[in-house]
Amino acid sequence: MDKLYFNRMSFYGYHGVFAAEAQLGQRFYVDLELSLDLSRAGSTDDLRDTVNYAEIFEQVKAIVEGERYQLIEKLTQRIAEQLLAVFPLAEVKVRVTKPNPPINGHFESVAVEMVRTRGGGPSS
Repeated sequence: MDKLYFNRMSFYGYHGVFAAEAQLGQRFYVDLELSLDLSRAGSTDDLRDTVNYAEIFEQVKAIVEGERYQLIEKLTQRIAEQLLAVFPLAEVKVRVTKPNPPINGHFESVAVEMVRTRGGGPSS
C-alpha cells in the first residue's frame, strides 16, 4: 500500500479539560500517514487520480480549529474518522501533539497516535 505523509501541521485550538485551556487555547501539531493506492496517479500525473492535499489539510484544520474536545484522544479519533469518511483511504495514522499540557513537570510534549482502517476499527 502506498503512503502520503503530512508532517507537523500546525493549528491553534481550544482542547483540554481545564477552563483556561478552553479560554486561552494553544498550538497543536498533527501528523498524518495515509494509506491508499497511488499507482494510477503515478501513471497519469492527474490530480483527479489521487487525494487533494489542500482538501485533507482543510478537513483537519476545520476539526482542530473549529471543534472543541476535552481530550486529545477524542480529537485524534475524530480526525481519523473524518478522513476515512471523506477520502478513499484504506488506513489512516493520526498523531496529535499537545506541546504545552498543564502538567507540572519538564518535558517536550504529549501526543496521542491512532491507526484506523476503512473497516472502522483500530488497526493492529
